[in-house]
Amino acid sequence: MHLNKVSLEARHISLSYGSTEVLKDVNLHIEPGEFFALLGPSGSGKSTLLRLIAGFNQHQRGELLIDGKDITGTPPHLRNVGMVFQNYALWPHMTVWDNVAFGLVERKEPKESLKRKVGAALELVGLMQYAQRRPSQLSGGQQQRVALARTVVIEPKLLLLDEPLSNLDKNLRVQMREELKNLQRTLGLTTIFVTHDQEEAMTTADRMAVLDKGVLQQIGTATALFDYPANRFVAGFVGTANLVDGTVTQVNGETLTFQADGVGTLVMARSPDTPGLGKATLAFRPHTVSISVRDEHVDASRIWLEGKVESSEFLGESSRYRVRVGEAVIVANQSHYCGLSLFPPGAEVRLGIEHSQARLLAA
Repeated sequence: MHLNKVSLEARHISLSYGSTEVLKDVNLHIEPGEFFALLGPSGSGKSTLLRLIAGFNQHQRGELLIDGKDITGTPPHLRNVGMVFQNYALWPHMTVWDNVAFGLVERKEPKESLKRKVGAALELVGLMQYAQRRPSQLSGGQQQRVALARTVVIEPKLLLLDEPLSNLDKNLRVQMREELKNLQRTLGLTTIFVTHDQEEAMTTADRMAVLDKGVLQQIGTATALFDYPANRFVAGFVGTANLVDGTVTQVNGETLTFQADGVGTLVMARSPDTPGLGKATLAFRPHTVSISVRDEHVDASRIWLEGKVESSEFLGESSRYRVRVGEAVIVANQSHYCGLSLFPPGAEVRLGIEHSQARLLAA
């Protein structure tokens, strides 16, 4: 089973419920065969956008194109889009085989072809031996696979997944994540996946879009969004970040002066995308912060902050420190090695951040 690869494009899509704007001027281009994630907090508009692609709700402005063809007015059953819902929505009174066959029966698929396609779909998700069971006799992960088989058996142009792993426990989620990715690669099917779980998006998607309050904040690969967030929201939502607000007060050639609120004056290296004078946010990741005792050597290769350890957590592979620097609390993660002892609360420490790991984001 190998399905057609199609592109999806949203052009200037806006959708409101009454006076509430749920999607605001969304522009998006998803490549044929791409595994694409829509990531955002609750109420960001990601599920609304997914349902809009399926045809369950309608935008007031803009165009929605599959392979260059505008499908804005096309009803759901004529879009040939497959959707897997959060609760799987399996028929409890039907066997696994009949659940998977349901869409083909509705389409009046010839008997021989139906048998071949259902068999191939069950084979694909490894459930052939469970064909005569009822959904209640299956585990959560197996039910998830039935829902996937039922969706891909109709050979949809697009596969839409709405928080498909949120009902599974953590270990099973990780396993199903791998399976989903392998299934998508096998089918070559353009897949759009909604999640609020950044780890899920980062480990499965080729690219992702981050939404907040109906606005598309940034689109890119997981590493691009993690390393080069476009704004404060993306920096804080994709991964963990220290965010310190302040003002750029001076720009001199290769360096700039950042007045960090409650922390003090920092001299930083300038990069091409550094904002000019005015309000800005300094963003840096906890794992890029070195932590050492105060009297160690200081050089100009890093931004140095002095502070006091408020608390520490031992996480196994690393230790996480919360360090009070002036009025701010900075989180620093230190890799753990056998025999390395933790800095105790109250310890006076120095934090070092490499210039290349610190980003200034326009306010």
